[in-house]
Amino acid sequence: MLKRNLLLLLIIPIYLLLIKADSQSGEVKASYNPKRAQVQIEAKKIDKRAEILSKYLSRFNSPLQYHAQDFIDAAQTYNVDWKLVPAISGVESTFGKFIPGGYNAWGWGVYGNQALGFRSWRDGIFTVTRGLKEKYINRGLLEPFAMNRIYAASPYWGGKVTYFMSDLEKFYNEYQTLEQNKVSVGISDRIAVSSGLLALNSY
Repeated sequence: MLKRNLLLLLIIPIYLLLIKADSQSGEVKASYNPKRAQVQIEAKKIDKRAEILSKYLSRFNSPLQYHAQDFIDAAQTYNVDWKLVPAISGVESTFGKFIPGGYNAWGWGVYGNQALGFRSWRDGIFTVTRGLKEKYINRGLLEPFAMNRIYAASPYWGGKVTYFMSDLEKFYNEYQTLEQNKVSVGISDRIAVSSGLLALNSY
């Protein structure tokens, strides 16, 4: 008990001196107040295309299914067709399942035994999308068949990328139709229930 009191007698004067020094220098030091502490979390609504793209990629058990929103964000940032970069990953690595390493699902910068690596899937998605915009699309190579002669040695590359883009477009349209039908059925059911209630009330 005596030791604790002595310790307090030593600490309190030092603390008062520090407060005085801060007040003289014009600095204000705020103490931590748990009641005022705030954590800001930025919530972003998932794009409908990202939701559908994720479901499409999940059919292939692709690790990229968890980065569908990154594909959409990158496509919007660089004004590139949102289906292009996922489709290239389908051709080059079965949607990220077979890669040379470094989150590279696009064969980007792969020459012989050398392969370019990325820090994350998101980094790869944005880097490849930007590269396609700057090195291909801005130079007039607007679609896979035109990109083929520079991007890949195989003459069939453009056709394969186009196939996946078309398949993804088809999946997207079918999913949208299915969702619209569900909404229509739901509305019809509610109308039927309401009509039944009105009929009961009329007796």
